Amino acid sequence: MSTIPACPVCGLENTYPDGDNYICPDCAHEWPMQAAAEVEDTRIVKDSNGNVLQDGDAVVVIKDLKVKGSSTTIKQGTKVKSIRIVDGDHEVDCKTDVGSFMLKACYLKKV
Repeated sequence: MSTIPACPVCGLENTYPDGDNYICPDCAHEWPMQAAAEVEDTRIVKDSNGNVLQDGDAVVVIKDLKVKGSSTTIKQGTKVKSIRIVDGDHEVDCKTDVGSFMLKACYLKKV
């Protein structure tokens, strides 16, 4: 698998390295390799109000959430301590009284 990123302008994966830059032959966009590496390493996850979430933060659930495959519901107002930010579409990994879950940040509010 190639570690060369897709073009940030057109999204195509035909990019190639040239010196200290990546070049996209499809749209002729050039960008530095160093900046591309920094962007991939930093992941910013925001809660429902736009506050940046970090590992160890405490959050509150803002909506009743049904647990898929179970009759359990995570109730609105449930406080969750010591969250972890992970990759994927469910950005937050946490433990509640009901169990361990992966939640989307758009249903959480930083405390």
